[in-house]
Amino acid sequence: MNDRQKLVLITTTLAMVCALLLAAVVVVRIMDANGTLDALIVSHAVAPSRTAATSTPTMPTATETRPDLTRTSTAAPTASKTPEPTATQTFTPTATPNADGQEAVVIGYSVQDRPIEVYRFGSGPVHRLIYAGIHGGYEYNTVDLAYQLIDYLRLNLELIPEDITLFIVPVLNVDGFVNGRGQYNGRANARGVDLNRNWDLNWVADWDKSGCWNYVPIHGGTAPFSEPETLALSQFMVEEQIEAVISYHSAALGIFHGGQPDPHPPSVSLAEAVAAVSPYSYPGLSYGCSATGMSAHWATAQDIAAVDIELTNHSDTDFEINLRILNAFLTWKR
Repeated sequence: MNDRQKLVLITTTLAMVCALLLAAVVVVRIMDANGTLDALIVSHAVAPSRTAATSTPTMPTATETRPDLTRTSTAAPTASKTPEPTATQTFTPTATPNADGQEAVVIGYSVQDRPIEVYRFGSGPVHRLIYAGIHGGYEYNTVDLAYQLIDYLRLNLELIPEDITLFIVPVLNVDGFVNGRGQYNGRANARGVDLNRNWDLNWVADWDKSGCWNYVPIHGGTAPFSEPETLALSQFMVEEQIEAVISYHSAALGIFHGGQPDPHPPSVSLAEAVAAVSPYSYPGLSYGCSATGMSAHWATAQDIAAVDIELTNHSDTDFEINLRILNAFLTWKR
């Protein structure tokens, strides 16, 4: 073997040794890496982290994450919910009220779809009516009085004569009562109509406000009985053949009998009977306000004895006084 061959053999041997050494290093590093990875896996299994101790939360169901979209109680009302009333609308009560006043019957609905309720006491052939709250929240004490009378009669049914059926509508202008208790804007209904100017006798849409209530804009509606409240009550009075009616107002003007243009004798007689047992002025005070489209005058045109009674102020119910008036009303003979 010459020197050249020896050199090639040595070079080849050295290259093989270097390759073997490099391979050993790679194997050692891979083993070390695998050992470290295994150690990490074992350490997490034996000593879990803080979050591992808490069970993994389950995904909420659809009912837990979504509101109930089937509920519609807060949805905005559609325009068709309370249609514009006309004079030809009718409403039939769902049932005859109980004679003991324990349950009310709905005789109609307001502009804002609130029920107008009536309570009944007695079952005699002569039908009489008391209603309050025609001017809503502005005259809220008339509503309070009506409910006081209802509660009292429930406990004293013997006060109702055998020949009498008494109906009480505690609040006619239910929207005004809810929307403006003790406020000027509670006088009108939800369309700005004075419900005591919307009846079909001497009706006008607007009137001379001289001597009249005029704190906020108010009108008589677009036609007689254009409002569902007056339409419902007038139909009820005709259908039930009401013979006499008292309408409560406030405040302080006294007692007014119906009749226009001439006094209605039965209304005058009823006004005298209730005035005899009360301190309210009769005839009532007048400041020259024109009487247009008023319920008492419409009632007398149907030959119903009608009286408006004004309470002393806008807060007190004058309950004791009106118990005497109630008795006089129930025992009055036409």
